[in-house]
Amino acid sequence: MATNTLRQRGGHKDRSGTSSPPLTRDPKPNGSLERQLDSLPPTVKSAVKSEWDYKLALLVITALAFITRFWGIGHPSEVVFDEVHFGKFASYYLQGTYFFDVHPPFGKLLFAFMGWFVGYDGHFHFDNIGDSYITNKVPYVAFRAMPALLGALTVPTVFLIMWESGYTLPAAIVAAGLVLFDNAHIGQTRLILLDATLVYAMSVSVLCYIRFYKIRHEPFSRKWWKWLLLTGVALSCVISTKYVGVFTFFTVGSAVAIDLWGLFDINRPQGALSLQEFAKHVFARAIGLLVVPFLIYLFWFQVHFSILTRSGPGDDFMTPAFQETLSDNIMSSQSVGVDYYDSVSIKHKETKTYLHSHPDRYPLRYDDGRVSSQGQQVTGYPFNDTNNYWQILPDSIHDPSDTTPGQPVQNGDYVKLRHIVTDTYLLSHDVASPYYPTNQEFTTVELEGAIGERYNDTLFQIMIEGGKRKQHLKSMSGHFKLVHVPSRVAMWTHTSPLPEWAYKQAEINGNKNLQQSSNVWYVEEIPSIPADSPRLVKEERKVKHVPFYKKYFELQRAIFFHNNALTSSHPYSSQPIQWPFLLRGVSFWTQNDTRQQIYFLGNPIGWWLASSILAVFAGIVGADQLSQRRGVDSLDERTRSRLYNSTGFFFLCWAAHYLPFYLMGRQLFLHHYLPAHLASALVTGALLEFIFNLDPDGLDSNLGEITAGRVPKSKRTGGSELDRTGKRVVMPAKERIRGRATLGLWAASGVLLAAVIGGWYWFLPLTYGKPGLSAEEVVARKWLGYDLHFAK
Repeated sequence: MATNTLRQRGGHKDRSGTSSPPLTRDPKPNGSLERQLDSLPPTVKSAVKSEWDYKLALLVITALAFITRFWGIGHPSEVVFDEVHFGKFASYYLQGTYFFDVHPPFGKLLFAFMGWFVGYDGHFHFDNIGDSYITNKVPYVAFRAMPALLGALTVPTVFLIMWESGYTLPAAIVAAGLVLFDNAHIGQTRLILLDATLVYAMSVSVLCYIRFYKIRHEPFSRKWWKWLLLTGVALSCVISTKYVGVFTFFTVGSAVAIDLWGLFDINRPQGALSLQEFAKHVFARAIGLLVVPFLIYLFWFQVHFSILTRSGPGDDFMTPAFQETLSDNIMSSQSVGVDYYDSVSIKHKETKTYLHSHPDRYPLRYDDGRVSSQGQQVTGYPFNDTNNYWQILPDSIHDPSDTTPGQPVQNGDYVKLRHIVTDTYLLSHDVASPYYPTNQEFTTVELEGAIGERYNDTLFQIMIEGGKRKQHLKSMSGHFKLVHVPSRVAMWTHTSPLPEWAYKQAEINGNKNLQQSSNVWYVEEIPSIPADSPRLVKEERKVKHVPFYKKYFELQRAIFFHNNALTSSHPYSSQPIQWPFLLRGVSFWTQNDTRQQIYFLGNPIGWWLASSILAVFAGIVGADQLSQRRGVDSLDERTRSRLYNSTGFFFLCWAAHYLPFYLMGRQLFLHHYLPAHLASALVTGALLEFIFNLDPDGLDSNLGEITAGRVPKSKRTGGSELDRTGKRVVMPAKERIRGRATLGLWAASGVLLAAVIGGWYWFLPLTYGKPGLSAEEVVARKWLGYDLHFAK
């Protein structure tokens, strides 16, 4: 599906869909390309081998890409927007300090590599936007040079995609120009951000697959394997940078599935494949496009774990078992076994609030009219306080005056919790909680009730996360769920504060979903242990080993959980429906003294053009389908095939990288549209050529069909010649259109690029952060009411 009218530079192109006849009658599948070129008419052979105009255009475009990405890259010399995250991660890598992030490691490892290359030691942690790089002696230009390099290489890659797909020079220039002169692509690739890596790897994946598709009739040859594996490597780089790289997998995978469907056809022109031969094709593609990318993807996680060996800010996201693999981990090094009759403070793992109680009571009625038990309030409190202390007691009836140290608290034990200050016992019962009618209220009861009729309601079970049977509960490192025995609900809290009657403290309730990861608590301290207790004597701790696959799966679960949890609002977040029309951008950086700002925004002219062309493409395809239903064939077979397969592949690439965002509930920003915008640039260049009805610049897929007995002279077209062997050769577009007016195509391309360049130049001060603009100049750039600074 990738394209059925692809043209190799100096090679051939296929016009027959997913399958086409063999090139020659040579014993080898496709014969020798050089021998076939030698047999071509001189005019055709010269046009194929030269292509100096494409090469010159590629050279100029590449030079401009480097200029636009690297010019003034040292400004501003301050931390900008999300550099606070990805610069920080590079420093953590260089110091071996464990951190947590929702993205895979590859893109961040590139930044760390650049820092290591220039001798940076990771001393600066990029804490705040606006922090000075100069003052803190950070080689920030080297860091920014990495995405700038990849962003610059993306532009010629777009040109090569068009060239390899057989499009004319103006179409290739327009497609590359839309990316070259796009302010969003420039702005995102000049900072310490991941999107340059993502977009470049995505474009290389498309290019490599097109190269593979063009030689699909040379199965299992060296070149065939080379481009298949290179496609897999590029795909692995996409998914190893951000998980939205799965959209690129879907794009290529869809094309592969259609190609395999053609190979499965028993009536294919080259002859039917046996099931064994077909299975070899499927297996080879699975190895190259699934297994190899996955192994490379795993490799980057292995590098990630190998470098990050010291305890750091990412510890809290991982289990105690994982943390024990890190040196200097406070949680495991300071853990103490918890015994019965210990006084402890219990802390929620996610919200960091303590289990707390005070003498105040729940109100008789809540705001929604529901009735409470009017019991003593049990809440979550974020600060250390004596009301956070609870005594752990065994489930048997006991003498309250007995404080003799007991046996260790173990996994699966039934316990009671006595609130020390109010001398009451933690209890849950079948009464709705203040905020969640489906969750149970937590309160306390006095001793008489705890050993009497409310005895069962005060029973809780300790369930250590990943714990073994009878495992000793330890402070800090022992993460557990506290499960109410009669009702089987887990103690839980959340971030929404209770009303004033609870002093804006957190709600504690019983969650019926026991598997929810936010039910986890741990014992933070045991203040009842005497300072000279032998329990406080620490043995020298050895770093434990956990197999790679366990660490990998644990990190994957944490990444996906926290990625889905990114639902909070952001002042510059946007919705997918706004992106193609460029309705809003993102403020990256401002400087009040100079009135300078970096506002992340695409080139409105280029984005509106590309979005319009997408609509035009959909309209053309729809109209063609309707006309065919009525027996009106408005397109010739060659043009329709190219429109659906080549341009259609680019359109699929756009849709696959755009439409899934409508299904996401997390925070979204304009930069999420950059891969789709690149695909829309490809569609724009391709449709420009379609509008001017110029045939692809390349040779027929088999460099000529054998005409003897099959193509009568009366049916030969003017666009073909006979070579020395008697084969019909379809000439390159530049030969076929020689003598025809191409001024319209070049004029249209020039007008479009001039408009795009004008839009790029107009918004340059917002992209490069200089010069500062007056209020009038800022207002003049608020085309769609963009929320720019210094408009007054």
